[in-house]
Amino acid sequence: MTERTGSGGGDGGAAVVSVGDGWESGDDGSGDGRRPEDGAGKGVVAAFGQTMKTLRLREGLDRGEFGSRIGYSASTVASFEQGRRIPSPRTIDQADEVLGAGGLLCLWKEEVERAQYPVFFQGMATLEKEAVELLSYDTLVVKGLLQTEEYMRALLGMRRPVLDAETIEQRVAARLARQEIFDRWPAPLLSFVMDESVLRRPYGGEGVLRGQLEHLLLMGQTPNVVIQVMPLSCEESAGVDGPYTIVTRKDGMRFVYAEAQGTSALQTDPEQTTLAAARYGIIRSQALTSRESLEFIEGLLGSL
Repeated sequence: MTERTGSGGGDGGAAVVSVGDGWESGDDGSGDGRRPEDGAGKGVVAAFGQTMKTLRLREGLDRGEFGSRIGYSASTVASFEQGRRIPSPRTIDQADEVLGAGGLLCLWKEEVERAQYPVFFQGMATLEKEAVELLSYDTLVVKGLLQTEEYMRALLGMRRPVLDAETIEQRVAARLARQEIFDRWPAPLLSFVMDESVLRRPYGGEGVLRGQLEHLLLMGQTPNVVIQVMPLSCEESAGVDGPYTIVTRKDGMRFVYAEAQGTSALQTDPEQTTLAAARYGIIRSQALTSRESLEFIEGLLGSL
C-alpha cells in the first residue's frame, strides 16, 4: 500500500493509506474455487500450488488419488497446483495431513487467503479478522457483512462494466466467508447504522428485499450486534460526508476505511480516527435506537 499525505477532503496533514481502486462499495472476498484477484496474489497462489505439487509427487500420488483423499476431482487439484484456484484453509489443512507435510502447507494459509482479495482490500480484510470493534455507517447499500446471498448477487449483477458469471461467483463466496466475523469468539462489538433509503430500495426485486430485511431482523437480535436506522425524516445528520467504517484492533489502534466511485483509502492518523469515531457517536445518537430500528424494519416488512 502507498502512503500519502492529505485526504483531499480538507483533513490537512492527516495520514492516509491508499488502498487502491476498482472495488465496489460493499466489499469482496473466500471459498474453494476462488481465483486470485491480482498479479501479486497470483504469484503467491502459484508458489503455493507448486509446493503442493512437489509434495504430492514426493508421496507418489497422482492428481486423481490425491483429489479423492481431500474431496476434489483431479481437474480441481490441477487448478490448485497451477495457481488458477484458491483452496480454503480447511482444504490446505487436509492436504498438509494427506501429504505428510508437517505443517509446511499450513504456513501458506494466511498469504493464500489474502490472495483472494485485490491488493487494496487485503489490509482491510486483515483488520476485520483482528477487529474487537467494527462501526459502519452506510447510505447506499446494506453493508457487505450483513448482505444475504441473493442481495449480493443482485448488486453484483448491476455492476457496469458487466461482471462475468465466474467473477460474480468468486465475489459472492468471498463475501460470505467474511461473514464469519459473526461467529468469532470472543465476539467483536459490531455496530451498523444505515440510512432508511437503503432499506427501501428493492435491489433485485421485492423478494430479495424481503429476505434482506428478515436477515437484518435476525442479526439485530444477536447480543454483540447493534443495527440502527437513520430515518429520512431526520433533519440533521453528522453523516453527510458519506459512508465509512471504523475498525479497532485488540491493541487499541483504530482505522477508518472509506470508498467512493472506485477509489478507497484507509485512514490511520490518530487525531482523524478519533474524530471519525466521535462523529460516528453523533450519527448513532441521531438515528433511531436499536429497538426502534428493529420495529421500523418489521414495519417495512409488513408493508411489502
